Amino acid sequence: MVKLYNYDIILVAGTKKLKVGVFLKESNAKNVISKVVPGSIAEEVEIEVGDLLLSINGETIQDIIEYKFYLSDEYLELAIQKPDGEEWIIEIDKDYDEDLGIEFENPIIDEAKSCKNKCMFCFIDQLPSNMRKSLYFKDDDSRLSFLHGNYITLTNMKDEDIDKIIQYRISPINISVHTTNGALREKMLNNPRAGNILAILKKLADHHIEMNCQIVLCHGVNDGEALDATIKDLEELSYAINSVAVVPVGLTRYREKLYPLEAFNMETALKIIEQIASWQKKLLKKLDRNFVYLSDEFYLLAKKDFPHYEAYDGFPQLENGVGMVAKFQQEFYQHLEELKEMTLEVPQKVTLVTGTLVHETINALCQAMMKKIGNLTIQVEAIQNEFFGGQVSVTGLITATDLLKNLQGKDLGAKILLPESMLKSEEEVFLDDITISELERKLQTKVQVCEVEGSILIDKILDFKS
Repeated sequence: MVKLYNYDIILVAGTKKLKVGVFLKESNAKNVISKVVPGSIAEEVEIEVGDLLLSINGETIQDIIEYKFYLSDEYLELAIQKPDGEEWIIEIDKDYDEDLGIEFENPIIDEAKSCKNKCMFCFIDQLPSNMRKSLYFKDDDSRLSFLHGNYITLTNMKDEDIDKIIQYRISPINISVHTTNGALREKMLNNPRAGNILAILKKLADHHIEMNCQIVLCHGVNDGEALDATIKDLEELSYAINSVAVVPVGLTRYREKLYPLEAFNMETALKIIEQIASWQKKLLKKLDRNFVYLSDEFYLLAKKDFPHYEAYDGFPQLENGVGMVAKFQQEFYQHLEELKEMTLEVPQKVTLVTGTLVHETINALCQAMMKKIGNLTIQVEAIQNEFFGGQVSVTGLITATDLLKNLQGKDLGAKILLPESMLKSEEEVFLDDITISELERKLQTKVQVCEVEGSILIDKILDFKS
């Protein structure tokens, strides 16, 4: 029961704020507000960091999806609890889908749902024990898929969870399909609930839920004819599936007692490229888009040229490593062309670090830049990944431990540039829990983080003031 007293009405920029007294019920600590955006509606009505969001229009908010769903209305009645226990009822008139400007301590409000699968290719099962604790949590949560692009298998969801996706219009979502062969998928995910994937995809598609799909390809398991069958099944749902990414399985040296898998090499990668190119030729005519795309690793392994920029149809799976190099090259060369030829007054040297797989590509870009900018030396260091093992060669999985092993004692110039993909999102921490400042201290060289964008890299190379 809520006790109301000291009834006070204040008009604020088209909103009505009712100060209602002390809220006697226990609060839901999951709804703690951690940020209020300056100039937002929330700031105008004096919502503050530390307040609790109790309900919207009488509906208790269980997770971030419900929050965003109820937030879309033009009229809102918010119940906010202040740290001293006082409850405010705030009436707000706003534009449809206009945001309030608040964030929560727990980004999804509710607890994240963990994955119950034991996938034969799971990368988390291949991690050593000395890494950031958060890396060992296996999520399989549709809310994280919607908010952050995480991939989910749908195997850890009940029927009512699928219905909730439909009810609250959680779209688009990213789904790890791997194969549409039910028996094979059960084997790959080691989960007897994994076999009904096509039925769930069709249900979501028929309710207009947009999807992006992922196939982690395991040599000798779900490639070859199995891959053809999967693409064919997904193509039949292309009215709701925006894209399909095919990525190679990642294997570390920590695979004791795990399913024996073989890494792709130049020969097997080339076969996959030819297979997908054949599909793209047919699908482009039928769907007016390529629909299925290979991650960059296949082209790098096979030493084949990347498809042209336009072939990625707007890069729907960029975060999955699909088209990242082609996009980066386009941005880099376009920005380099805009620069006038120059010679630096004082000779300068910088070091770029990359994974071994993309080293030749990045080095070619830097050679082109040095031809245009005199007195500039760009040293591109390919970092051997000993932390995870030699089969892991992508840049985003490089640790500070391997950076130190590869770079200590070398002339690194004025600074080291490394991509933000090596670091924890929005934090300067590597996979092995070492910080940028620790790395700088040990290498005695300035370390600068760079967004994975070609023009930004050029600007940061030439920025010798920071």
